[in-house]
Amino acid sequence: MDPNRTDKGTTRREILQAATALTGGVLLARLFPGALVSAAAPGYPQQAGAAPADPVAAMRAQFASAPLESHKLTDTLTLLSGPGGNVVVLNGPDGKLVVDTFVSPAWPRLKQSLDDLGNAPLKFAIDTHWHFDHADNNAALHATGATVIAHENTPKRMSESHTLAVLGLHFDPSPANALPQRTFKDSMQMKFSGEDLALGHIPPSHTDSDLFVHFRKANVLHLGDTFFNNMYPYIDGGTGGSIGGMIAAADKTLAMADNDTKIVPGHGPLGNKADLAKFQAMLSTVRDRVQKLHSLGKSVEEAVAAKPLADLDPVWGKALFNGDAFVRIVYTAL
Repeated sequence: MDPNRTDKGTTRREILQAATALTGGVLLARLFPGALVSAAAPGYPQQAGAAPADPVAAMRAQFASAPLESHKLTDTLTLLSGPGGNVVVLNGPDGKLVVDTFVSPAWPRLKQSLDDLGNAPLKFAIDTHWHFDHADNNAALHATGATVIAHENTPKRMSESHTLAVLGLHFDPSPANALPQRTFKDSMQMKFSGEDLALGHIPPSHTDSDLFVHFRKANVLHLGDTFFNNMYPYIDGGTGGSIGGMIAAADKTLAMADNDTKIVPGHGPLGNKADLAKFQAMLSTVRDRVQKLHSLGKSVEEAVAAKPLADLDPVWGKALFNGDAFVRIVYTAL
């Protein structure tokens, strides 16, 4: 028996192909409003104004076109938001430390933002996981003198080629100079520039390389892509992600927060414990609804057609993914 075969006789590969046809198209259509959703689907001819031939380069360019906004979290912590997510910068007497790195075309603006914070040298960069929009500028940061820190699975994943079928994206292995230089398995403690940092591995959730960064004195928690604030998340089932793992990650990190904790998501606005709890509740609802359809033997197309997330879409489906797309993502990440 094929372990990847569903009750309706649909293989995991077929699910991924179907998911690519719609989800990848939805993503590209939202990133590039002039594109047709069908342009990402097999069997449809490329048309004028359709999605670019290299979706990864196009996504980098689109992310990089976002404004870079700066927001002071504390006297020593700054949140930079825009070109590919959220970056936190610690700036103090020992130098600078950054969490996540934006997409590569945004490097000149990231460097300028770091320089604008002062002349202290950049000493450390931390990747919350392996995905390009969080680790794209590793090589540039390392070239400035920073040591890049990550979970031990991050350089492993970056050293492989990947096809994120649900998004219709392919990634070649990263060059050696982009790989993190320092890794850990379970946890790591740092005292740097007046802060007490706790880094911890989050068991497979968004990927199998996720970690949190807790600035204990400042009461700031960066969760990377285990938290998308006010939007449906992407879950990378191909590198260990699952919706059950995402729910468990939210449970784990909720226990670390209090009502005053500033929680930085991988994508979306700065949040708090209440926002993370809402995200956890949404994921639990989605998991239960999609799992029920799967258990009834529904194919992915039948699950999408059932519109199980219609009531959630007005709140959660207005960013990268609508409910149909998220059902496809979840179906491959149960």
